[in-house]
Amino acid sequence: MERLALLTLLSFFILNVLAIGQKSTINFDGHGCSLAEGGSSVQIMVDQNDWPAVLRVADDLAMDFGRVTGVNGFVTLLGHISTPALNASMIYNVTGEKSFAMTTSNKTGGVIVAGVIGRSTVIDDLVKTGRIDVSAIKGKWEAYVSTLISNPMPGVSEAMVIAGSDRRGAVYGMYSASEQIGVSPWYYWADSPIQKHSRIFASNTTIVQDSPSVRYRGFFINDEAPGLTGYIDSKFLPSPWGPGFNANFYRTVFELILRLRANYLWPAQWNSMFNVDDPRTQALADEYGIVMGTSHTEPLMCATKEWNVFGTGTWQWNTNNASIEPFFEACAKRAKPYEGVLAMGMRGSGDTALGAGIETDLLENVVSTQTQILEKLWGNASAQDPDIVPQSWCLYKEVQGYYEAGMRVPDHISLLWTDDNFGNIRRLPLQNETDRSGGAGVYYHFDYVGSPRSYKWINTIQLQKTWEQMHLAYKRDARRIWIVNVGDLKPLELPISHFLDLAYDMEAWDHASVPNYLEQWATREFGAAVAKDTAAIMNNYSIAAGRRKFELVDPTTYSLIDYSEADRILAEWSAMEESAKKVLDRLPEATKPAFFEMVYHAVAAAYVYHDIMISAAKNNHYAAQGRNSANAVAQHVISQFDRDNQLTQQYNTLLGGKWNHMMDQTHIGYSYWQQPMRQVLPGLQYVVPSQRDLAGDMGVTTETTNATVPGDDDYHTLSSEVLTMAPFDPYGASSRWIEIFSMGTNPVDWQIVSNASFIHFSQTSGQISTDGSSDTRIWATIDWANCPKGSGMVMINITSVQNNSTQFLSQTHYGTQYSMPQLMLPYNHTQVPSSFTNGFIESDGHLSIEIEHYSSINPGSSSVHYEVIPGLSRTLSGVTLFPVTAESQTTSSAPALEYKLYTFSDLNSGTVYPANLINITVATTTSLNTIPARPLRYAIQWDNQSIQTVQYIIDQPGGATPVAWETAVSNNVWTSRTNFTYGGPGEHVLRLWALEPGLVFNTAWVDLGGVRASYLGPMESFRV
Repeated sequence: MERLALLTLLSFFILNVLAIGQKSTINFDGHGCSLAEGGSSVQIMVDQNDWPAVLRVADDLAMDFGRVTGVNGFVTLLGHISTPALNASMIYNVTGEKSFAMTTSNKTGGVIVAGVIGRSTVIDDLVKTGRIDVSAIKGKWEAYVSTLISNPMPGVSEAMVIAGSDRRGAVYGMYSASEQIGVSPWYYWADSPIQKHSRIFASNTTIVQDSPSVRYRGFFINDEAPGLTGYIDSKFLPSPWGPGFNANFYRTVFELILRLRANYLWPAQWNSMFNVDDPRTQALADEYGIVMGTSHTEPLMCATKEWNVFGTGTWQWNTNNASIEPFFEACAKRAKPYEGVLAMGMRGSGDTALGAGIETDLLENVVSTQTQILEKLWGNASAQDPDIVPQSWCLYKEVQGYYEAGMRVPDHISLLWTDDNFGNIRRLPLQNETDRSGGAGVYYHFDYVGSPRSYKWINTIQLQKTWEQMHLAYKRDARRIWIVNVGDLKPLELPISHFLDLAYDMEAWDHASVPNYLEQWATREFGAAVAKDTAAIMNNYSIAAGRRKFELVDPTTYSLIDYSEADRILAEWSAMEESAKKVLDRLPEATKPAFFEMVYHAVAAAYVYHDIMISAAKNNHYAAQGRNSANAVAQHVISQFDRDNQLTQQYNTLLGGKWNHMMDQTHIGYSYWQQPMRQVLPGLQYVVPSQRDLAGDMGVTTETTNATVPGDDDYHTLSSEVLTMAPFDPYGASSRWIEIFSMGTNPVDWQIVSNASFIHFSQTSGQISTDGSSDTRIWATIDWANCPKGSGMVMINITSVQNNSTQFLSQTHYGTQYSMPQLMLPYNHTQVPSSFTNGFIESDGHLSIEIEHYSSINPGSSSVHYEVIPGLSRTLSGVTLFPVTAESQTTSSAPALEYKLYTFSDLNSGTVYPANLINITVATTTSLNTIPARPLRYAIQWDNQSIQTVQYIIDQPGGATPVAWETAVSNNVWTSRTNFTYGGPGEHVLRLWALEPGLVFNTAWVDLGGVRASYLGPMESFRV
């Protein structure tokens, strides 16, 4: 029933896709109350005694109607006094407005009445008279009711009424209407086009929007140089202390946050001081309705830079607390009038550890002193009430080690658990930690500076991973605070939207919701006509980008010779770029900038980046083989390097340079974890085109080897002119490639023949020119209908024919000491019994299994079950236990995933492994042990042998990351290997049990001696 209810809810949202995840209150079909049509202006009525945040958004709503219809709405202030009771002076100061009232000379349209229960007399009157029912939201956090009623007040026959339980509840109700009529939250920050309509109606419906899933939801602007800081320097006047991160900048950020139905901000950290650079900014944030905070390394609203500029002595508590304590108190006192979450604790200077070890007494003394400061400023009762003075302790990096060592803080302080900087939450509340009055939350990352590699350039976020991790956090009661590090903010518009929509209503999105979410997002940002195509592109992008941070992709990442891996990866990115370009080209001009910023630039830049790295690898590979084409590939790399720069400049100069410098981040040339200071290409190699190879003018190579014949190299037996191809069988690759290439100074006519009629070549003859442009990849295939049963070997000869204008050429086709190249093609014409069905078949000495393709599930004794999360993988999907709050499982209680397998290999000889031994590698996502006493584990069984339990993540003390963590997050996978005895060819069964929720299976590889080195592993085996 829960699943059916969610599908029904999602189908409801699909009908109203302009507002993601929102219940519809607006239509354009003439149903309900007309708000604006035929040039009329919607009238928005608010009480002038209401919160400034509400009055300001009423103005935004009026202007949004103008953006959509071409005619602004107007705002009428109701009430009995001439000036508002609440201070809005900073909004007036920064915006230049003198009043929230807006007039119009246009004819009056429909009416929207908006306000906060207890602040708006008109809302309160409607409640008292029973015209609207607010019982479901009264006293709640950020909830609202939207309804259509008749005769709400004298002179108004019908009105849409939005009643908020508090100021942000009313704000979200109005901004929901803005989004529904066609104004994206990203209309300014990503230039999303306005969806135009000439007629707008309020639907005759009542919706009750409950409190958000997470209380404090927002983002952290961080690592802001070079991109955002360069933008700030070019657009805003500097402060006396540095870049101009001032109120004029932050007003657009505040509006974006509220339009995204968020409420919380950690401001830019490294070279700015939020409260000092522009003294107006904090007051402006409060009048907007923004809850302010500071990062994990900035206690009590003290900016990092403030101590560097104004502090006395070292930032070291045990030696300089006499100076630091009054600094803390001054910051907290400054923050007291405003809504905020105060960060407790302390870290070392410059986002480092507080000390060399875990000194709990020291940090406990810091928190005790901070608590005394808050009690002095607010009083004991208020300082201990998380609803009056919210506080958080961020357990980031080594700080988690303090908690592990036994340090505790009062229950009213929220425990802000963190990820590992790569999207894997490290710890979540245990059952005995969920009753704390301050609750718990999560600090998450979409941007990071640090080991093993900084990633700050473009979007590399896998949305499926975000859902899986935040769903885990939500179900485990980490719901007080969700804050995500977004770097420069741009170009992470999509993952930011997704994260905050999850935080607003987690229950609206299930494990398979990402494609649906993307279609709603694309409709809102670019229009329904391209939504499906755009959603497909970005779903593919999300999966592909999630394979490995771009900054970690280098020429060695993907295999050039095995499984056609590098070619497949590059073809995938190329196809995405081509699809994105087709969508871009058919968009209206007004939509193209937004599409470029949020889709095309990311896809094109990612394609170009991968092309540079893979082509640089090919260049080095070809040069080692003596290919003339190495030089042309080097030139292609340089051309793509130039295109990378062109894409950067296109972004920075778009719309007259609106976002100038936002794409300044260097990203090519990493040599360690930190960003390169300048773009630097990988090393390229060249051959001398006027010099003939010692082995003649023609070279031959084949799949799975670096070797070349004729000639000598480090990859095959010296003085041998024979290479052996990878074996063929009916259940593996349908074809394998052979490459014939120029490595000399003379053109060559070539022929390829075999001694078997059942071998076919895609091309049997041709010519290669000396510039390498006609180097040829030939595909060899087997006609299995005419191939003999059993195993055999086919000989392939590749001969060259030249214009023998000299005796030297006639005698040195293959150099002075080499001869005609030959290939040996082994085949195994195997066949499975007709009785074998619903399983995988071995080929090329291995089986590769996508975990979602199980043959059957053997139910366990518990109520847990498996769910498939599409796209949560480097290849296909993730398979995990639900519910995620389940207890630890055993092989008796957990359902078993069973895989029928059929093998042909005979391992009696023990030439690859010890005789009759196989190893099985299981790949899982990079999720971590969020319950220390329950590390992630799975069980595995081959046939009826003893079940083996695998605990593949080994935690370390002191808040350190697990053993081999850097390798796991770099490769975006944990791999673990088990060995079993092999009983010989025939039918087998592999069984897997997830023993802990939170473990996500991806793939498994059964190695019978044939798995070759690659990044993603072999492609999935043949299934019947």
